[in-house]
Amino acid sequence: MTKQRGSISRRGFLKATAAVIGAPQVISFPLLGANAPGNRITIGCIGVGRMGTGDLVDIMGRTEAQVVAVCDLDSKRLENARQAVEKRYAAGSQSGSWKGCAAYGDFRELIARPDIDAVQIVTPDHWHAIPAIAAARAGKDVFLQKPLTYSLVEGRILSDTVRRFGRILQVGSQHRSNSRIRFGCELVRNGRIGKLRTVKVCLPTDPPGPVRTATPPPPELNYDMWLGPAPWADYIEDRVHPRNNLDRPGWLRVSDYCLGMITGWGAHYLDVAQWGMGTELTGPVEVEGKATYPAEGVWDVHGSFRIEYTYANGVKLICGDLKEMKLGILFEGSEGWVFVDPGRIDAEPKSLLTSTIKPGEIHLCESKHHKQNFLNAVRSRTDPIAPVEVAHRSCSVCIIGHIAMKTGRKLKWDPAREQFTNDDSANRMLSRTARGEWQV
Repeated sequence: MTKQRGSISRRGFLKATAAVIGAPQVISFPLLGANAPGNRITIGCIGVGRMGTGDLVDIMGRTEAQVVAVCDLDSKRLENARQAVEKRYAAGSQSGSWKGCAAYGDFRELIARPDIDAVQIVTPDHWHAIPAIAAARAGKDVFLQKPLTYSLVEGRILSDTVRRFGRILQVGSQHRSNSRIRFGCELVRNGRIGKLRTVKVCLPTDPPGPVRTATPPPPELNYDMWLGPAPWADYIEDRVHPRNNLDRPGWLRVSDYCLGMITGWGAHYLDVAQWGMGTELTGPVEVEGKATYPAEGVWDVHGSFRIEYTYANGVKLICGDLKEMKLGILFEGSEGWVFVDPGRIDAEPKSLLTSTIKPGEIHLCESKHHKQNFLNAVRSRTDPIAPVEVAHRSCSVCIIGHIAMKTGRKLKWDPAREQFTNDDSANRMLSRTARGEWQV
């Protein structure tokens, strides 16, 4: 394949991390003590689109953090983000003005800055692993939006890299920072519903996409790099990031960039299922699935679907657009059940809802705010509530479910070796071939 325009080799990039690229201006704030600028965690934000803007605002609201750089492949979004950062910090300065947020069109330039402590990565799924791995190798801590990675092999490499370089990584599985969900999982983990038998996870689905013709990419978008590791495809607005009033950007419904709701919401809900089951560092031993897919149109991820996972202890995990329940996670045991989603918890018997987890019982990690938990972990050098290996295992459940749907076959899974034991063609789907310089 041809080399990406403006790209540098991996070796060249690692050498470049020793240099300061675009050093920030001096920061002047009236704050003293632990929150003085010199004691803040300096943050670079990679991806400042729809979700990235929300995460940018969130991290700027944390007094321990200081955003010093932003990066995006869309120059309009990039400039909007830079202005938002400077306006926010100007409001808190003595002079009422502030300049010092650098803007980059290439994540490698941001990561190469030695004065940045951590990065926040909020990109399309197919762009999660590459900057996260590069950041960990460059000594940065990472907040990475869910799902952890696009492919399972990328997840294994990222988890191993974070551990090898002694970094902190928090994935954006913020349901773990929800008190209802934590309590529900504690009830299950402490046997309050008896022996766990079945877990049901109800997710939404994506619609088929419109039929569209290709157009030239907008001048503000570096479209070739936006595609990055994904196969070359002509630009169509509805498959990238539409500028109209669609409720979701198009790439979330295109399989070259995202696997659909199985990772889009599955990364949240299947993560909660694993948390409640106590299987955070393993996975199922068997998986079988089926799904419908659009016959035409821009969007090609799965529609209606059903996946059944079997774990070594015999527990069944059923995931899909289940008609018999609302969106959320239902734990069914021999003596009752618990249902959780971010806004609701229910149980049978009802007395479970007012029970107390005793001192000698299992108490799961508590976080009142997901970003704050990440910053606390960066300070303390301890695992956050959604650490990389746990995130990888949850994402793996999503990905092998996707593979089961695509093959339509019952697959045997070895969670220790992270391989299918009965299907070589399914194993080949655990990784992807990337364009140009972008193979991890």
